[in-house]
Amino acid sequence: MDAITETMPRFRFDNSYVRLPGRFYARLDPTPVAAPKLIRVNHALAEELGLDSAALETPAGVAVLAGNAVPEGAEPLAQAYSGHQFGGFSPLLGDGRAILLGEVVGRDGARRDIQLKGSGPTPFSRRGDGRAALGPVLREYIVSEAMTALGIPSTRALAAVTTGETVLRERALPGGVFTRVAASHLRVGTFQFFAARRDEEGLRTLLDYAIARHDPAAAQSEDPALAFYSGVVRRQAALVAQWLLVGFVHGVMNTDNTSISGETIDFGPCAFMEAFDPATVFSSIDHGGRYAYGNQPGIMQWNLARLAECLLPLLSLDEEAAVDKAQQGLAGFAPAFEAAYHTGLRRKIGLATAQEGDMALIQDLLGRMAAERADFTLTFRRLGTEAGPRTLFRDPSAFDGWAESWRARLAREGVTPDQRRDALNAVNPAFIPRNHKVEAAIAAAVEREDFAPFHEMVDLLATPFTDKPGFNSHAEPAPPGEEIRQTFCGT
Repeated sequence: MDAITETMPRFRFDNSYVRLPGRFYARLDPTPVAAPKLIRVNHALAEELGLDSAALETPAGVAVLAGNAVPEGAEPLAQAYSGHQFGGFSPLLGDGRAILLGEVVGRDGARRDIQLKGSGPTPFSRRGDGRAALGPVLREYIVSEAMTALGIPSTRALAAVTTGETVLRERALPGGVFTRVAASHLRVGTFQFFAARRDEEGLRTLLDYAIARHDPAAAQSEDPALAFYSGVVRRQAALVAQWLLVGFVHGVMNTDNTSISGETIDFGPCAFMEAFDPATVFSSIDHGGRYAYGNQPGIMQWNLARLAECLLPLLSLDEEAAVDKAQQGLAGFAPAFEAAYHTGLRRKIGLATAQEGDMALIQDLLGRMAAERADFTLTFRRLGTEAGPRTLFRDPSAFDGWAESWRARLAREGVTPDQRRDALNAVNPAFIPRNHKVEAAIAAAVEREDFAPFHEMVDLLATPFTDKPGFNSHAEPAPPGEEIRQTFCGT
């Protein structure tokens, strides 16, 4: 242990959450694992955080990433929170398999949490083992970094390790630990934890902390609580619009998986849609389609209404006035979402200006895509090519009929074909984490300890808007018989 301590990576911790009252969390160290081995360190992110990525790859660094050693300055804890899960309220959830090591302030001045997922049981584990199977660790690494490269706010992957141990799920599986970086791990469910206990002092303390961390300008407002809530609403409206624009299906939009910061968080049974269908569901436990692709804006609004309920006693001492303010804040969701979504849709078909009839034109395309089972990502990407996406439609004439109206609209834009192609390719990715490719990378790692497909995916998806000859299989939808229609949480 002395040798590890002498060479341990140095984190410039500046921990603030641990200074909140003790009922906000449980203090404990990660549980060591048997034989950790490094899978990958995110060197670019480590640099942003002011960390020595080479030191993270040493035995001492791997010991930290596995939870076998606690670095100097860390003050490990598991956060308490509640949450609505598929509409049903659970008053006590919390970090059941994750431990927050602490917070660092990066080179950009931003404060970020560093958390270990799969780091052992906590007081919130609810009889679980607190561990993570290797598959979900790799999925979160791949998808969170892909989301970031697509320009979508997301938690990040700093590292992943294997544990040398097995975890029991449907069968025995190799274990892993994932090091996650987030603007914070504050959730709608964090506010619900205190509201459910009628702990107004705790709510006020949490609100003040969240404002200081995520929206300091709200503190200067005449109504800080309303300004904060309105900011959360705007961030989440923009976030869910971005999900829809790339065909992303989160899968478990519970309130405990809805962040205050506006980042995508808690990648479980998430996946990217291929054939366009607003009813697309991947999660094996979402039997009613509650969190289907097309339902995500409405669910996000529902989650934000639950946050408003928590904030009522802080919005006004008068109940009627508090409700009015909450409704005022929530009313900002629809226009914020529509502005982000409509702007994004226009850009996806090469429009730089807004004109009457644009949304009808785009909805016509989406309707034809749904009827023809056209691939969502490739349809938009190929709008920037000379051949276009017509062969993606079972009946190519369905695209041809739309394209005539589209070209007439483009003629009113006043840009050159080269400018339009560059603009289209800048917003329509060539590569997304195709679900069958993600599952193949996971299978190679789990079944054969072959991490080459995983590394290939992470590297490829780091530049998703760049065509890459030789990687066509990653750009195409799953061949017949290889479609992955269900994904699993893996908790």
